[in-house]
Amino acid sequence: MDEIALVKETTQYIKIKMGDEMYGIDIKYIDNIVRMQHITRVPKVPTYIKGVINLRGEVIPVFSLRLKMGMEEVEETKKFRIIIIKLDGSYVGLIVDEVREVITLQNDLTEKVYRDPSDPTQNFLLGVGKDGDNLISLLDLNEVVAERN
Repeated sequence: MDEIALVKETTQYIKIKMGDEMYGIDIKYIDNIVRMQHITRVPKVPTYIKGVINLRGEVIPVFSLRLKMGMEEVEETKKFRIIIIKLDGSYVGLIVDEVREVITLQNDLTEKVYRDPSDPTQNFLLGVGKDGDNLISLLDLNEVVAERN
């Protein structure tokens, strides 16, 4: 009798650092990762929207992931990056403190998180994954880029 190998479903994430926390962004949404560059300010937008950049002729809005998640703003370092994500055919740039690596997580080791409706910043998380001995918070990009304050 032949043995049937069980193939575990996995998802790849880009592991990013925001403050002291590690977060994961599903790699299927990532178009590009670029170094920090000149961001053109846009008047009368929420504070988390830093402005727009021109990338290969495309004007892309850029969000501060820190501000959007309710973290305090810090001085930019050389490790800061803009992650260009593509959602529903449009592009958005997310400023992150640092991009670490690509990791592969087993879907069965990913835990859903309780969402408190009174705290909108908790809606940014899809769940928590186990990366070795470390936990990594998995971002729900649709919630992150939703236009609400």
